[in-house]
Amino acid sequence: MRGGTSKGAYFLAGDLPAQPAARDALLLRVMGSPDPRQIDGLGGAHPLTSKVAIVSRSASPDADVDYLFLQVAVEEPEVSDHQNCGNILAGVGPFAVERGLVAAGEAETAVRIRMVNSGDLATATFPTPGGRVRYGGDVGIAGVPGTAAPVSVEFPCGAGPLLPTGRVRDVIGGTPVTCVDNGMPTVLVAAASLGVSGYESPGELEGDAALAGRLREVRLAAGELMGLGDVSGATVPKVTLLSLPRFGGAVSTRTFIPVRCHTSIGVLGAASVAAGLGLAGGVGETVAPGAVVPSGGTRLRIEHPTGHLDIETTLATTPEGLPAARRTAIVRTARKIFDGTVFPAPA
Repeated sequence: MRGGTSKGAYFLAGDLPAQPAARDALLLRVMGSPDPRQIDGLGGAHPLTSKVAIVSRSASPDADVDYLFLQVAVEEPEVSDHQNCGNILAGVGPFAVERGLVAAGEAETAVRIRMVNSGDLATATFPTPGGRVRYGGDVGIAGVPGTAAPVSVEFPCGAGPLLPTGRVRDVIGGTPVTCVDNGMPTVLVAAASLGVSGYESPGELEGDAALAGRLREVRLAAGELMGLGDVSGATVPKVTLLSLPRFGGAVSTRTFIPVRCHTSIGVLGAASVAAGLGLAGGVGETVAPGAVVPSGGTRLRIEHPTGHLDIETTLATTPEGLPAARRTAIVRTARKIFDGTVFPAPA
């Protein structure tokens, strides 16, 4: 399925080995990793197209289904469960209906989803006229050709603190950063503080060796500050460069996942960016001075390399006086691409 601006293989949990090592070994062969072309599997030779969703009925009273996201590395024999994926999340509700995990409504269906990676919850609502998932529609999202039916995804407040370091601003190697987690651990950095404009193409940024070194330094130090430990082999935190908007949005972004530059922006990454922009004293304050989120919430347009993403966010204050995310909502689209049997390479 395509979910948002990503593509992945969706499985029922019961169709995969229960033991994580055996499961991951199988998924590497299914996706064709490690190989830069993933020529012998389903993967598309890019982190955005080498993803897996594992879905099952949930035992939680707050959810209908459990969704485990796995990032399958392209060139390394690695499978990571250290992060969520909000784009692949957009396909979980339709998949759950297709596989009979959730009964479809006559007009639309709302599926409550527990994201196993973090314990966070989300509700995906999408059209099901006559009790069948409808994929066709007139909603377009930047980074995906054509249009499709809308999938509205709403997130309540996150399971952990919005500010993992307990501070709105930290300084790493002389570079001011804001470390935020509204569903995705993210490090916000003003592009200018790293010597780039933030308007470069993903390819140009990936080819900048000096920038790559600075980003690695920032990411490794931020991981420690955010309580994630040694993140040298992890896919989080993401680093998002911020610059002044050019097309009427709140901010322009370039996000690294964690080394490749995203051709758009992830849903949960955008949720963290939006919440981070709303923090007085954060690094986004000078880059996006009009983006501070009022208590009633607001809709922000996050610009990225292939267009923009609109996201609604509402902030609150904890009893301790710290900022917290209260609600985040976004509209994505999803589409079933094929349904069948995959034949993995021999072990």
